Amino acid sequence: MAGQDGGRRVAAGKGARVGDEFDVIVIGAGPAGSAAALAARRAGARVLLLDRSDFPRDKACGDGIAAHALDVLAELGVTDAVAGYAPLPALRLVGPGGGAVARALPRPAYTVPREVFDARLVTAAVAAGAELRRHTVRRVELRDDRVVLDGELSGRAVVGADGAGSVVRRALGHPANPDRHLALAIRGYAPALPGPPEQLIVTSAARWPAYAWSFPIGDGRANVGYGEVLRGEPVTRAHLLDRLAALLPGTDPATVTALRAHHLPLSTHRPAPGRGRAVLAGDALSLINPFTGEGIFYALRSGALAGAAAAASPGQAARRYADALRRRLGTHLRHSSVAAWLARHRRVVDAAVRAARRDDRVYRSVVELGLGDGRLDARTLAMIGIGLPARDQPPRR
Repeated sequence: MAGQDGGRRVAAGKGARVGDEFDVIVIGAGPAGSAAALAARRAGARVLLLDRSDFPRDKACGDGIAAHALDVLAELGVTDAVAGYAPLPALRLVGPGGGAVARALPRPAYTVPREVFDARLVTAAVAAGAELRRHTVRRVELRDDRVVLDGELSGRAVVGADGAGSVVRRALGHPANPDRHLALAIRGYAPALPGPPEQLIVTSAARWPAYAWSFPIGDGRANVGYGEVLRGEPVTRAHLLDRLAALLPGTDPATVTALRAHHLPLSTHRPAPGRGRAVLAGDALSLINPFTGEGIFYALRSGALAGAAAAASPGQAARRYADALRRRLGTHLRHSSVAAWLARHRRVVDAAVRAARRDDRVYRSVVELGLGDGRLDARTLAMIGIGLPARDQPPRR
């Protein structure tokens, strides 16, 4: 079976030791936290990496690893994160009206269970010199000259990479994302659907914006799931599973294992990246693509930028990080927010699917926007506009 090394246990020290002081403390050892630890170590900082769990551990996610995520890992010296897993050369996208496009991806993607992927990243961070401890952070105290965690651990700077329920985010005074900027998804593992190995995304005309996915792993299984943007209405587990079955007819919910639900804080409602010596990365910063729900690339990129900023200038980490984030992802995040605003209208998504089916350049533009750091371009917008029904066209002046 692919990726057997993912089951190797990553040893962590238990608990905190009073009086310890580090250059950078990273809370959360998922992709954002591991990337932050790797980047800070590359800058020569003494790094403490904290997580409430031992590794390997499962994490609710679509498990999709786009080529853009691998680019960031290569910059950090991690080259084996997807070793043993077969590349997925194509993506099939089904619009809410039923139209579909299936084309080769600009670069292959992978599906690697987070139980494996995250453990590999943590192992790389520890090998690079980060100290890993199992510790649940409950209290963050921001001082002029340091950050103190639970009255026991002290760091010159802290990176909050602790997910949607981030304790660092709360310490900075930022509430959770409100409805319409927060999605809920359920994920599990099921027998892979028949057909060529490709990522499949099926959007839904009901409860829009919403979609189901099936991402083959390469061992006869696929990561399958369904998610939708919350709109103030109650959403039950039964509803999520019903929609999963409706959109993926070949998937029987009774055969889906390891079902777990999770919240997705969308990037259309991001808090400030940090304050003083404390910064946020990944889901803690609401860095989830509002167009596709992708978050691994954002987690790795923001984590690397956060770790580098915290190590280089602890007292001005937030300012330095905000500048780097703006330079690297600012334009893309604005474009993805515009795409999400346009995609509120199902007919726009159907028109985008039709345009991508006609034109490979449009397809690539949509993929880059949804899986990496791409941008909307005039050609793509024009092709989508041409495909809109007449009643959806803007009035002539």
